[in-house]
Amino acid sequence: MKKFEEKTISSETIFTGKVISLQVDEVELPDGKKSKRELIKHPGAVAILALTPENKIVMVEQYRKAMERSLVEIPAGKLEKGEEPIVTATRELEEETGYVCEKMEHIISFYTSPGFADELVHLYFAHGLKKKENAAACDEDEFVEVIELTLEEALEFIKEKRIYDAKTAYAVQYLQLKNMMVK
Repeated sequence: MKKFEEKTISSETIFTGKVISLQVDEVELPDGKKSKRELIKHPGAVAILALTPENKIVMVEQYRKAMERSLVEIPAGKLEKGEEPIVTATRELEEETGYVCEKMEHIISFYTSPGFADELVHLYFAHGLKKKENAAACDEDEFVEVIELTLEEALEFIKEKRIYDAKTAYAVQYLQLKNMMVK
């Protein structure tokens, strides 16, 4: 038995969209009482920490409607059905930045908001970057500008709230810790 398990009594899908679905579950709590849980179902995503040969972090700036502003982020994208995360990471790196890499190394996977969503993000480190001449294009509804930042610049962007999402802040801090361990 799972500690504090909530047993599902019933589940109703409220909305199914292109990226997410919303369901409301009625659950039995560990003490026998009943409650409702509103849950976002997401196919999962990848995020890529990519360093150029000049040791700059490859980022993209794009408008985020939920925030009503542009953010600077590491390249990322949604998993396609049946697609392995490393395949998604390789594809998204090329589509969003025009870069390809020699090696894609898995760093960690983490849940973004486990209180209400099952989105699992797989963070990768892209080694041996090279700019591709005829790179795959972004999705038709995606508009991004590629930005390359030093670690110091990325840390400043976090302070300025230009980098303001968890996956990017996590990746920048991972790189900062990795650099500190090397010194």
